[in-house]
Amino acid sequence: MSTSATMPPSGDTGGDAPHHPPTPPRRILLIDADAFFVAVARQEDPEGAGKATLLIVGGRPGSRGVVCSASYECRAYGVRSAMPISRALKLCPQATCVPVPRHVCGQRSREIQAVLAQFAPVIQPSSIDEWYCDLGGTEALYGHEPLEMTAHRMREAVFAATGLRVSIGGGSSRLVAKMAVEMAKPKPGTGATGVCCVPPGSEEEFLRGFRLGDLPMVGPRFAARLERMGLETVEQAQRWPEEALVHRLGERAGRWLARRIRGRDESVVVPRDRQKQVSRETTFGRNLHDDDVVERELLRLAVRVSTDLRRQALRARTVTVKLRDADFRTRSAQRTLSTYIESERSVVRAAQPLLRQMRASRRAPVRLLGIALSHFEDEGDPLPAVQLGLFSGAGDPARAPEDPRETPRDRALVQALDRIRGRFGADAIVPARLVDSSRDTGPRVEE
Repeated sequence: MSTSATMPPSGDTGGDAPHHPPTPPRRILLIDADAFFVAVARQEDPEGAGKATLLIVGGRPGSRGVVCSASYECRAYGVRSAMPISRALKLCPQATCVPVPRHVCGQRSREIQAVLAQFAPVIQPSSIDEWYCDLGGTEALYGHEPLEMTAHRMREAVFAATGLRVSIGGGSSRLVAKMAVEMAKPKPGTGATGVCCVPPGSEEEFLRGFRLGDLPMVGPRFAARLERMGLETVEQAQRWPEEALVHRLGERAGRWLARRIRGRDESVVVPRDRQKQVSRETTFGRNLHDDDVVERELLRLAVRVSTDLRRQALRARTVTVKLRDADFRTRSAQRTLSTYIESERSVVRAAQPLLRQMRASRRAPVRLLGIALSHFEDEGDPLPAVQLGLFSGAGDPARAPEDPRETPRDRALVQALDRIRGRFGADAIVPARLVDSSRDTGPRVEE
């Protein structure tokens, strides 16, 4: 900013113009529960999993499950999330394998968030084991202590209340906090203390130690494109002027990367209250006539809405499908299951018969399609003793489709997919049926 923009001209006192103090830097923290599923499994089974240094959470030996999480000691053998249990045990045959304690994980997640709420006025859950906190405006409340000191006190408070350890990254943006938390994790041999806060003004220097592929939303294809330009590290990219990046990458990607490599991220922390319903719906650019295309769009919505469900550590047992025909007539059908579900596969299996019955009852072009999930697991009412029909008064309930049944493998798989999509974007991994299908529907408007 030029001098003339901040000071009055020579000889001019500026009159009574108000003085605006500079805006203080934002104080953003990312709290990440350390090896969350492993830690909870050890708490729940202190005599079994609790005594296993080499621990894999995700399934029993001999099962077709995949690794949900593994202890740091197992990771040293090459065990990774989403790896088949059989392969993980070949790499680390002495490891103990246990199922995911899903219900307890949801409870522990809520307990951690309750502790964080004692420190931060704004909390946004990012997943079952991650939370962004905005401590803006709390400087005086904490005696203007360094953000790192506040983070250490938060970490100890979480441990005192839950027995679980968290790592905390901090900085002036969500991006910097995300990168800092990776440096905070107390992995064996790193010497990390569980907290890493980047002082305001040093964001660019801090990021120099990372590869471009480490930045959130820089996927393998984008990283390969940058590598062809001779850019592998953040430091190399920082040497390029912003306009040079725009020239090579285009306006949108170039501007975006120029901001990211310097730690600039304007996204805000927004609190998200637990909902009574999670839903997704799409209005299509052109009316859909073909049943196969409509069902493919149902699959797309199932992927989206089930991801939203899991982000809130929820499972649901009521599935509602909504249709709006080309003449704007809106219809819906609902089905309550005898068990709770969370995977896109189960959502599709529950929703597909509803869609087919509505389509059979009225053949009309589809303008809008939606899926809603409700009746969540923690609402406390018992499961029904009998299977309900597709519709009220829909005939013999014995003819209703069988309820979808989720296995630990199904749940571990979607949790692994969530981590990949969180790293590389929602479209990083999608069912093959959804690849390059926009030509059938025209532009979509999702809500």
